[in-house]
Amino acid sequence: MKQASSALYIVPVLPSLDIERDIKWYEKYTGFTYCFGDKCYAGLQRENLEFHLQFHLGTAEDPISGGSVMKLFVSDIYPYVEEFVNRGTISSDKLRENTSWGTHEFGFYDLNKNAIFIVQDV
Repeated sequence: MKQASSALYIVPVLPSLDIERDIKWYEKYTGFTYCFGDKCYAGLQRENLEFHLQFHLGTAEDPISGGSVMKLFVSDIYPYVEEFVNRGTISSDKLRENTSWGTHEFGFYDLNKNAIFIVQDV
């Protein structure tokens, strides 16, 4: 008999040019708060969601080319839309409702050009 997976969760790690700056940005514009780390690596949490930031120099040997994407799935997107509009993270016209792939969603970029989407399956 095959044993069931013991996987518990996944934690995305986004590149950062400045951990301290980015922690402040995420706290102000997304409501994620610092939970551990230093100037090279840090974790942020909000409710039961967590992701990490990892410092990169932005050189050819240690690039930070951006382009990372993180999607956060929620049960009701509308309180998040209101909150993120009030935080100045997005404008209200960023909400895309009833997409052809069956979601309501909005997205934005952090200071390192990482794309973050808040998504509700419909």
